[in-house]
Amino acid sequence: MKKKAKDSLYRTLLPRAGLWLVKGLSRTYKVAIVNPEHEHKALAQDKSIIYASWHQRFFPGITLFATRKPIAIMISRSRDGEFIASVINMLGWHAIRGSSSRGGQAALLQLKKRSREGYRIGHIVDGPRGPFGVVKPGIIVMAQATGLAIVPTVTSPERFWQANSWDRFMIPKPFTRIIIRFDEPFYVPPDLDNDRFEEKRAALEDRLRGLYEETDRIWRDPRKVKKIFS
Repeated sequence: MKKKAKDSLYRTLLPRAGLWLVKGLSRTYKVAIVNPEHEHKALAQDKSIIYASWHQRFFPGITLFATRKPIAIMISRSRDGEFIASVINMLGWHAIRGSSSRGGQAALLQLKKRSREGYRIGHIVDGPRGPFGVVKPGIIVMAQATGLAIVPTVTSPERFWQANSWDRFMIPKPFTRIIIRFDEPFYVPPDLDNDRFEEKRAALEDRLRGLYEETDRIWRDPRKVKKIFS
């Protein structure tokens, strides 16, 4: 009985409450998308795409990428993953369960299949537990398996709360402005030796870190902010 109650809590009650919070807050945000041509370029070439983001900035991307359907994302098979997968599915995404430690190969095959069906792929490069900002090998393997471009996708809220978590997770405050920025498509060859694989992983990590830092600095320049949100 207790197990059923816990399952219901994680599969239904908490996800619905979380979804209500996400949708409610998201309706108050003023969002500006910067460099959308990079997303369009990748989609024009491959018909699908891998969006790469940090776990810390995932919140404002949830509803944005619900507008990029059909979209799939790999979620771990943990209890926390159960909750996240339920929210994702309620948003109209397709949650594929697996991680490097459990079910990763099967999940990768599903992602490859979905990408061929026209699904876009969302990926949190340093999740679910970090280290913060460190790109794990999974996204490079995913790009090799699917042949798709990785498009770094960064979000930067003007005002936000930060959780006491491993990555200082950000929740944008109500009615704040948010910049969502796409970068140039990042391609990964299907065959790489260990050294070249690490070079690609490190290059993506450096690019993402630089993009987040550069985008956050925009808030210090009123002229740039005015231009973006005009």
